[in-house]
Amino acid sequence: MSWNWQAIITNFPELLKASLTTVELVLLSSVLGLILGVTLGLLRLSKNPLVWIPPYLYIFFFRGTPLLVQIFLIYYGLGQFKIIQDSFLWKPVLSQPYWCAIIAFTLNTAAYIAEIVRGAMNAVPKGELEAADALGMSPSQKLKRITLPRAFGIMIPAYSNEVIFMLKGSALASTITVVDLMYTSKAIIAKTYLNLEIYFAAGIIYLLISWVLLFGFRQFDKKINHHKHTLQSL
Repeated sequence: MSWNWQAIITNFPELLKASLTTVELVLLSSVLGLILGVTLGLLRLSKNPLVWIPPYLYIFFFRGTPLLVQIFLIYYGLGQFKIIQDSFLWKPVLSQPYWCAIIAFTLNTAAYIAEIVRGAMNAVPKGELEAADALGMSPSQKLKRITLPRAFGIMIPAYSNEVIFMLKGSALASTITVVDLMYTSKAIIAKTYLNLEIYFAAGIIYLLISWVLLFGFRQFDKKINHHKHTLQSL
């Protein structure tokens, strides 16, 4: 078996261009998922069953079912309902593979982020919360000035891992014809029959994206948690 480096060099620009769609999917889903996940995480901390049970069931479903099933349910399933087909969202959003993938990824990652947020909120040192109470802060002030900022710093490493998981999961968007890195790889393989070379090139691009994301999160973590990194360097 001979290794065709020329095929990698020839097709690499096309794969690189397709990776932009992959990056878009990951970044949009991660940001939207963070917004939804923080909301769900805060609701999960409530002691009122009417408040915490709905997000608990949401999290249980999206963490307990495969991402591929969720993608298919949204892309193929929603179109089975006439009320969805007649809605204003059908043509611009729900009939488009790209936006269906965004919705599926957002809903999925939000479930995991919600648990990350809940864990981070519970990890905020009780001494800081007691100090806020001693200063006479209201619950909303304590949440805004103490709990959320500290929890945000605590959750950065776990959130960065979730973004990387979403990057790897984004390859499933190709199953509903989203022209991302994986879809383009399959299309090139169908023409060239060079499975190993093309998947190798795609893998290199995925690794590069992962490295950039991890590097960015590491720098952000150092900026947000500078006190922790300062102590570690002493």
